[in-house]
Amino acid sequence: MEKFDVIIVGAGIAGASAGYFLSETYRVLLMEREDQPGYHSTGRSAALFTETYGNAAIRGLTTGARPFFDSPPAGFTESPLLTPRGLLFVGRADQQAALDRQFEEVSTLARSVRRLSAAECIGLCPILRDGYVAGGLAEPDCMDIDVASLHEGYLKGIRARGGRIATDAEVRSIESGSAGWQVDSRAGAFVAPILVNAAGAWADSVAEMAGLPPLGLVPKRRTVARIDNPGGVDNTAWPMVVDADEELYFKPDAGGMILSPADETPSPPCDAQPDEFDIAVAIDRFEKMTTLSVTRPSHKWAGLRTFAADKTLVAGFDPVAPGFLWLAGQGGYGIQTSPSMGRIAAALIRGEDFPADLAALGLNASLLGVERLRA
Repeated sequence: MEKFDVIIVGAGIAGASAGYFLSETYRVLLMEREDQPGYHSTGRSAALFTETYGNAAIRGLTTGARPFFDSPPAGFTESPLLTPRGLLFVGRADQQAALDRQFEEVSTLARSVRRLSAAECIGLCPILRDGYVAGGLAEPDCMDIDVASLHEGYLKGIRARGGRIATDAEVRSIESGSAGWQVDSRAGAFVAPILVNAAGAWADSVAEMAGLPPLGLVPKRRTVARIDNPGGVDNTAWPMVVDADEELYFKPDAGGMILSPADETPSPPCDAQPDEFDIAVAIDRFEKMTTLSVTRPSHKWAGLRTFAADKTLVAGFDPVAPGFLWLAGQGGYGIQTSPSMGRIAAALIRGEDFPADLAALGLNASLLGVERLRA
């Protein structure tokens, strides 16, 4: 049975970021049930960095991650992790009050956010339908994230520091013994005093395998379709556009455009597949909001976004199982919050104080811990 300081179950963005920061001082094993890391949610993300997304805790984690994205460690990546995109929330006349409330909530963190008229919205994205859009909310500092480079940077760092990444390593059993957490998998048997549960949609299942009560995490399917470049125009400078009630989003992507009905359909843990009805809903909403017609998507896919009941991420030791750390419930925020969450996980495992810069943003261990979900 091979020994490590920390075993992390799940090699998506959550497990990879934690492994990256932990590998500075610990020998880490990162286990992935698939034949490649990031096969599920990480590899299917819309990949946006926005400080206006999610509740106050999510926004704080995102803001706290910005320095890492802007200036990653030397050798982490050869290309920028962030590139300009811009974000535009748009609404009909009956949605303007909701946009006003959102502006009040987010303008203290993202000071570049501003309210726009209908004409200003159409100026930023000329396919928006005049008469449908009555106004909007712009976040010009919103960025596209190079997810592949970010994820690979974490993995490369783990390997460079002597950590191991085991793929095709689906967990078969977990036991707690005198030597620590013993994990048996398709890739072999391993033991470590610390076990990190970063298994995404499978996080509750991993906990139950270890004899622990679940947290009630709910995987939810999100469907995405890609369409060809609309009208042959150059759309590279257009922002990502989101409906005020988050019932549709679309953004430029590699010369074409991706769109989603922003569905959140509860699902068992699985290799999520797109639903034809959800694709049809997305196209219908897109055609109502814009001047374009869609013939057929060129590509479509789905992923699972796993949420805790309060839609706040989970990072904390299980109170009934010494050495068992939850790092789960990333929802749709896992990519952009990963530098913050990785640092928090590493601090908790090392027994260090909560990172001071994140505490200054209103974050603390209790806010993210397990106890709130078992009250």
